[in-house]
Amino acid sequence: MKLLFPGSFDPFTIGHADLVERALKLGAEVVIAIGINDEKKPLLSTSQRLDAIRAYYRDNPEVSAIEYSGFTVDAVRDNGCNGILRGIRSVTDYDKERNLADINRSIEGIETVLLVSSPAVQHVSSSLVRELVSFGRPADNLIIDTFKPYFQKK
Repeated sequence: MKLLFPGSFDPFTIGHADLVERALKLGAEVVIAIGINDEKKPLLSTSQRLDAIRAYYRDNPEVSAIEYSGFTVDAVRDNGCNGILRGIRSVTDYDKERNLADINRSIEGIETVLLVSSPAVQHVSSSLVRELVSFGRPADNLIIDTFKPYFQKK
């Protein structure tokens, strides 16, 4: 099984890493796919995010990272994946992700693997990290090591 894990990953958190590790334990190969959305103003450039994710997984051939634009289902097909990996932290996430899974299955026949967040990282989100950073608060314990240099105070 090869799963596309789409998101903005601005930044890639310990919650994202937990989902990847758990998918690998299920025997999946994971393609981390940074979606390009011109409407969003990310903290880090796409190349910075790609470089940091690739550096983190450099010793794991079962994980790769790409960027894409357009429909996620097209990225699934274009990258030889046969499903989508998504995480859910709450009932709100579940409702949103279930609807997306239903749409992807109905328009392209693509299945979605939903993993419930581990309790230890259930509170972690990229938006939380961005908010902490915007107020000058540390977020090192919430992001993977290769992202930390981008958030160190100068």
